[in-house]
Amino acid sequence: MQAQHLSNEVKKVQCDAIIEACRHAWNGYKQYASGYDALMPISKKGQNWYSSSLLMTPVDAFDSFYLLKMKAEADEAKKMIFQGLSFDKDMDVQLFEVSIRFLGGLLSSYELDGDPRFLNLARDLGKRLLPAFNSPTGMPYRYVNLQTGKTRDPLSNPAEIGTYLLEFGKLTQYTGDSIYYRTAKKASFEVFKRRSKIGLVGTVIDVNTGTWVNTESQIGARIDSYYEYLYKAWLLFGDKECKAAWETSNDAIIKYLYVKTSKGAFFTRVDMNTGKERQPLYGALDAFYAGILALSGNLALAENIQQGNTYMWVKFHLEPEEFNFRNDSLTAAGYPLRPENLESCFYLYRITKDEQYLRMGKRMTDDILSKCRTAAGFAAVKDVRTMEMEDSMESFFFAETLKYAYLIFAPESNLDLNKIVFTTEAHPLKIAR
Repeated sequence: MQAQHLSNEVKKVQCDAIIEACRHAWNGYKQYASGYDALMPISKKGQNWYSSSLLMTPVDAFDSFYLLKMKAEADEAKKMIFQGLSFDKDMDVQLFEVSIRFLGGLLSSYELDGDPRFLNLARDLGKRLLPAFNSPTGMPYRYVNLQTGKTRDPLSNPAEIGTYLLEFGKLTQYTGDSIYYRTAKKASFEVFKRRSKIGLVGTVIDVNTGTWVNTESQIGARIDSYYEYLYKAWLLFGDKECKAAWETSNDAIIKYLYVKTSKGAFFTRVDMNTGKERQPLYGALDAFYAGILALSGNLALAENIQQGNTYMWVKFHLEPEEFNFRNDSLTAAGYPLRPENLESCFYLYRITKDEQYLRMGKRMTDDILSKCRTAAGFAAVKDVRTMEMEDSMESFFFAETLKYAYLIFAPESNLDLNKIVFTTEAHPLKIAR
């Protein structure tokens, strides 16, 4: 009963701390990087992804400011976007990142705020991204030129091929043009139909030939959101084919990748054709799967995985990008301010109301806010053993990390999970079947 008694007080204090952190990071961006894609929080400079800025931080951050009730900051971001954002630029952009950060951000901003200029920008961007899918298989190239439609980089991966269902589906909803959802769905199912006999997909595929180039199967980097979007397309649009594909995929994942240990459960990496373990590696990106399992109703497994997620965080004092869960050796020691562990805490706390997830979320949030803070914002950590910082604060820190941290502790009335689905960049989209 004591934990319950403390929780409302703790939640309020925690929400205030997260809002203050968000304001601190935004003030740093405004002061040192206004007009750039992102802030370099140690050198106090702006940084662009490409040859010129697309205002990635304001676009990614707007709906977080809205949900955190930071009206002044939301107004500032909105003003920056409408004064400075144009996609009419002769430059190659990475389809995946631009779609999840910009397309998702603009569509979510439109649904929350109602200003049609957000939707106009999203429609313009959507048109410019479509040529990426003009491959022999319908799976997209990794890069597309925003002006010319020229494409490059045919060696891609399931995440960069299959993470368009939600954003492109919303474009179809608002434009009335089915090409967006059809194109995104074809790409996802071209991956799905190339799964192995045991139901798994590999890590790298050639979109020209449809041939697997790397046959390692896992649920982390380069694959994660492909699975996530199959399930979420069912939640958002009621697409039964996507739900069936998710169930087939999830069954194979649980059968071949799920490993229960005394530390909690993890997902290993196997050969997609045989299911034999290749390397027992797990990390920050893999941590999302507990949340998607909780969302889909498999609470027993979700709770086991979140135990593993928490072990990983506590063991290294901040979660590492990747470690060997069998011997605890670090294979990638950085922490780039990732949100996935908090995301899983959010879903598990919302669905179970079990206060252990509140405490997990508090531990993680407190660690991030205390250990990653700089004079100008928050910085990625180069190595969790030394806590040496890296001069990077990606826009997803606003879009995802701070948003999920806040929502764990915020009143549930702030956001109804029966009415929205979060994209992989944590942009909330309204369910409208």
